[in-house]
Amino acid sequence: MDLLDLSFALVGVGALSAGLLPRLLAGRPLSLPIVFLGLGALVFAAVPALPDPDPLAHPEIAEHLTEVGVIVALMGAGLKLDRKIGWRSWSSTWRLLGIGMPLMIVATSLLGWWALGLAPAAALLFGSALAPTDPVLASDVQVGEPNTETEDGEDEVRFALTSEAGLNDALAFPFVYAAIAIALAGAGTVGWVGGWVLHDVVIKITVGVVGGVLVGRGLGALFFRPQSERLHLASHAEGFVALAATFLAYGLTEVAGGYGFLAVFVCARSIRATERSHEYHQVLHDFVEQIERLLTVLLLVLFGGAIVRGLLGPLTWQMVAVGLVLVLLVRPVTSWIALRGGPGTPQERTAIAVFGIRGIGSFYYLAYATAKAPFEGAEQVWAAVGFVVVVSVVVHGIVATPVMARLDRRREAA
Repeated sequence: MDLLDLSFALVGVGALSAGLLPRLLAGRPLSLPIVFLGLGALVFAAVPALPDPDPLAHPEIAEHLTEVGVIVALMGAGLKLDRKIGWRSWSSTWRLLGIGMPLMIVATSLLGWWALGLAPAAALLFGSALAPTDPVLASDVQVGEPNTETEDGEDEVRFALTSEAGLNDALAFPFVYAAIAIALAGAGTVGWVGGWVLHDVVIKITVGVVGGVLVGRGLGALFFRPQSERLHLASHAEGFVALAATFLAYGLTEVAGGYGFLAVFVCARSIRATERSHEYHQVLHDFVEQIERLLTVLLLVLFGGAIVRGLLGPLTWQMVAVGLVLVLLVRPVTSWIALRGGPGTPQERTAIAVFGIRGIGSFYYLAYATAKAPFEGAEQVWAAVGFVVVVSVVVHGIVATPVMARLDRRREAA
């Protein structure tokens, strides 16, 4: 059996399944991520000749694959949101980012240090990597396609989870940099704090926002109000231009020293703001969604393969206990605290707090950080984070559809 021919066949099966399964699984308590995670585990267990997808053995490949997956998902999240950014209209988002995420990082880091015995730098990396919710795997609890006719069609649960996932992948980055600084300087050294606040928090976030706005506004003008009709891309309905927006915003902002993740999401929001009612937003979103789905299949199959090839080998019962506590208790409690007094019904706020799906973004942060600095216990951190992602994918994948359907029925009956 030729391994390359088999790989082509597997890619074909994966791409076909990515098109069929969302329709076959619609309304069922089973998600696309669960299926492809299981498929990856099955394929790599059945075909030992396939290359080992161990992220620890191939950190650069793991970093860049997850990087592309996240930025494409961030563009999709930004394009699909209809609400204009505002302090009150995005109240749930600001609460989750400003209160819930820091609480999650602190609680997770303390559990990593106290219960798992991780060194301070590794414990902070553990907390930072698991802080952001995932825009790649959370499609079941996100808003749908862009609505160019109204801004009031989004329910609070889906809006909050989509906007949170769009922003917290970037806003967790300063804490990852703090973990890297501790790993390089030593736990007892604090000389890095001043530079970290100025460079990794203030400057990088500012450049990320400004870069996203500039690229988004510029592309929005090119799409909808060009100087020449020949350059009116919106009239040609070419969806692949969404990838140009994604990579331009990310690449230019990273070159300028900002957070590219933040720039991509802000770029998407700026494109929507340029001309809110144009049907071209639908074209851009649909193309990004198709690319995102293919990347999701690839990443989940590789993750499933990594599991059966030993990624969870260092797992201990303490890690299992901590992982379950993080998914079932820490995320819901910290987010519930953040959302107290916020918009939505108590049932909606509970759903937002519970559905904090962890996934591909966590793997990106681990791959990035471990390539930048030596972390004591890196294998243990990978195993613990991998277990949390598996639990999150399975638990949320099973309960998301029935819970969201029940909330929708209550909303329609009210």
